[in-house]
Parts: sequence; structure tokens; C-alpha cells
Amino acid sequence: MIKSVTFSLLFFLMNLFCVKAEQLYVNPLTGNDINSGTNTQPLKSLSEAARRVNLNKDQGETTIILSEGTHLITETVIFNNDKYTFTNRLTIRAEVMPDDADWTPKKMPVVMTIVPPEPGVGGEEARGIQPEVSHVTIAGLRFTGSPDYTYLDANNLRRSYPIWRDGKKLNDLLVTQCLFAGNADVLPLHVGVIANGYGLVIDHCVFFNCKIPVVFWKNEGKNGIRSAMQYSLVYGGYFAGVWTTQGTNGDDFDFHHNIIANTSTVWIREKGSARRYKASDCIFVNYNKLAGYGSGPLSDSIPTPTDFLEMKNVQTTGNVIIEKDQSKRNYLQLAEGSLGSNLNAGLFKR
Repeated sequence: MIKSVTFSLLFFLMNLFCVKAEQLYVNPLTGNDINSGTNTQPLKSLSEAARRVNLNKDQGETTIILSEGTHLITETVIFNNDKYTFTNRLTIRAEVMPDDADWTPKKMPVVMTIVPPEPGVGGEEARGIQPEVSHVTIAGLRFTGSPDYTYLDANNLRRSYPIWRDGKKLNDLLVTQCLFAGNADVLPLHVGVIANGYGLVIDHCVFFNCKIPVVFWKNEGKNGIRSAMQYSLVYGGYFAGVWTTQGTNGDDFDFHHNIIANTSTVWIREKGSARRYKASDCIFVNYNKLAGYGSGPLSDSIPTPTDFLEMKNVQTTGNVIIEKDQSKRNYLQLAEGSLGSNLNAGLFKR
């Protein structure tokens, strides 16, 4: 009798603390949104994966795995089932990651936002993936700009935001080993990642010809995970290399081992910001201005002094060379032997 009670209690406790892992595969070529979402029966769209994730109230981690191919986002993909923890995360990742032995650039899932733009401040905006939950990882994906024209009229722009987070209380968004590639004339990418809240970490990412790679936006001024930009390459930013606002406290922001090259202004702060920041082990070369103020999508960069930025081991001369041969593993990353090769900035972690 005692053994039976003990076993029942143990079984109850195991179920009480057990968390279920959810896994969904998305394949734009062979998938179907009526499928089960397994590896052999994948879904077709990220939107359907998000719908299922939002309905599943079981506690535990969720992994959405995107196969090679072009994933068209025709409506904003919102995740709003805020049930995750630091260890049991929502992860949206590539099936083959850059450090895998069989990875090539063509195996990166391509995510293109063709969401109909909606009215916003200073014009119209289209949002791609919108994680309105904490503890999210987005990994190994290639994001393009939007085929829409940016220009609306003299006072209004149309903007594409591949990754957007709105909630000012949200915490812990890791974007790692992702490539953001735009073109000012035909595939404009206004901001690769723009996020309110805390703990936005940009890690081992590449931003190629984007207007602005990342905006560390606003929060409620309370405690959260540290934000960071690290081991990342920004090339051809035709407005800025990084944008920080009043909500980004310099004491809780790590900026190191980054390369910002051939960019208009290296560091933009929200107009009037008095925050101070540190940058270490970086390369800033071929820029028009090292620092400036900005005040929204229609603003120009207003030059400012650089005394807000404490730079340690930061190189400001030389040329960064990008690999343009699509057959090379390091396509759109640093060419072999380029300035900055020692910083380990780019998609590869090893």
C-alpha cells in the first residue's frame, strides 16, 4: 500500500513539473497548412504556425523550424501566447544553421515581407514577424526588404520592418545569425529589428544595405535583461549603423566586436538623449558622421559631439571588403583577409 501511494505521488509530481515541447516545421515548397506540422508533414506558412502556437496553452518551449526556400509574409505574424521562460523559449529558426557543416548561403530560409502597409507615424508601415511575448530567439534566417516604394510624398514614407516588438514590458529577444539584405532603390529595408522592452540582443548578424539595422527602442525604465549588439557586421547603412533611444540605458547595454562600414552615420541617438555608451573592440570606417541625433522616420541626421561614446580599441581607418561571390560560404560577409577578420563578426560563431 505504501509503495502504491509513493508511486502515485511520484507520478503526480512528474506530471506537475513536466513541460511539453512543441515543434512545428514550415516548408514553403512542400508544406500545406492543413498538415500536422511534423518534419514529414510540414506547414506551408509561418502565419499558420503562429496561429497554432497562440492557441496552445500547454507550458513548455516551442520551436518553429523553417526550411530552405522563400517564406512570403502576407500578413503580420503575431505571437501573443506569453507563456515562455528563459529556458523554455519560443524559437523561430532555420532548419540548417550557419555553423552546420552542410550549410551554404542558399540554404538560408528567405523571409520576405509583403504585408499591405498600414497608416503609421510619418506615412505607412508594414510589420513582418511581431513577437509580443518574452523569451524569444530568431535564428539563422535571411530577411529581405519590401518591394514597395519608400516614397509616398514629401512628408510621408512607406517602411518595412521585418522584426518588430511593441510591448514595453517585454523581455529577452535574441536575434542571432540572421542576414538582413536590402536595397534602397528596389528592396528598401527601413529597419531590420525594432523593439520596445528589455533584453534585445543582436548577435552574429549581418546587415547589408539596410537603412538602419536596429533600433533599441523604449521601455518602462525598470529592470530587465541587458540589451546588446555584438559580433555583427553593418555594411552600407544609408542612414545609420545603430539607433538608441531614451529607453536604452548605457549602463545596461553591451556593444562590442561590431563592424560598421560605408555607413552614413555610425551611431544615432533619439533627439535630446543624454545617455552615455561604451563601444569596445569595434571597427567604424568610411562614414559621414560618427554620431548624430534622429527624431523619427522622416528625420535627417543632426551631427552631435561624440563625448557620449566611450570607445576602447575602436579602429576608424581602413577599408572593409565584402565577399560578393555567391558560391562562397562567406557571401555578403567579410572577404577573406579583409580588415576586421579578427573580430569574428558575421554569421559564424565558430
